Amino acid sequence: MTLRSIIQAARHGARHAIPALLLAATPASAPLVAADGTTALDLNKPAVQTFIARLADKHGFVADDVNKVLKRAEVQQSVLDAMSRPAERALLWHEYRDRFITERRIREGVEFWQQHRELLDAVTQARGVPPEYVVAILGVETFYGRITGKYRVLDALATLAFEYPPRSDFFTGQLEQFFLLTREETVDPLSALGSYAGAMGPPQFIPGSVRQFAVDGNGDGRRDLWANWEDIVNSVANYFVVHGWKRGEPVLAEATIDQPRARDLDTRRIALNETVASLKDKGAVFETQLPPEAPAMLLAADLPEHVIFRVGYNNFYVITRYNRSPLYAMAVHDLATALVKAVASESAAAAPTSPAMTTPPSPDAPR
Repeated sequence: MTLRSIIQAARHGARHAIPALLLAATPASAPLVAADGTTALDLNKPAVQTFIARLADKHGFVADDVNKVLKRAEVQQSVLDAMSRPAERALLWHEYRDRFITERRIREGVEFWQQHRELLDAVTQARGVPPEYVVAILGVETFYGRITGKYRVLDALATLAFEYPPRSDFFTGQLEQFFLLTREETVDPLSALGSYAGAMGPPQFIPGSVRQFAVDGNGDGRRDLWANWEDIVNSVANYFVVHGWKRGEPVLAEATIDQPRARDLDTRRIALNETVASLKDKGAVFETQLPPEAPAMLLAADLPEHVIFRVGYNNFYVITRYNRSPLYAMAVHDLATALVKAVASESAAAAPTSPAMTTPPSPDAPR
């Protein structure tokens, strides 16, 4: 079935067969225990049968086709181990930052930016998200698409949906979204790869986020977040826009505040629970062009010897919608800032100079 025929069938309430080419490699049976110790998903589990019936009744899938795909799903013990691993000690800001703001990540980010400059500029113009923040997201998430996950998404989601009770409801929903995604975008459900939690491609969208926020950046009728950089870059920017990114507004500002006064402020909660004016009234000193009523939050960042303070604005909060961690959002911001400086430095070094001029002229200098 073509994508167009699938969409047309959906509009007419038809039952949908999973495209035959995607099922052609599915054998009639699969071993219960694979050589690497993984086990086949137990299709007789009530939860699995309920899931198959739900896809058929709610979304018009052919139950036998869903059964054939799930028969190929393997329960991955390594996925369960990763989800059940005790949480590591909470990192301090300087420890977290050192993981992501590295010379290599900056260097490869500059290379990525230069390679995709025209695309990034077009997306910035269309969606209002500066290129450095899109590049930084890709750098923090997957090292610019180099490390995107080795698990079959089907295996990861089926394992967590049916073998991990603490998050079963959530991952059952994501498995449902994955089946819908494979139908809508003609993705092979048996070969799509991602993280142990089912996040996919350079931007690490989970299936529900792909269906809700991904966009077709090049107009080819598909949203490919594995290999199509036009779709990937546009989708990251669109995620920000949908979550409230404001074109031209700042993300973060450095601040100072007396320690005794800081103890009375909430610096750990991810919420725009202050304004520019209220923070200044409470003793925070920082520079901004935003109006006094602009929403803001005070952030504490631990360095080896002391604590510094920063003020996050609306666009900082938007970054936390990608990953609900202030440390993550600060890392994205700091990497973005480092990338801007590195790109500017390389551009200046590459600019031709006349014998009488060793530095580029000021934009305001007379011509």
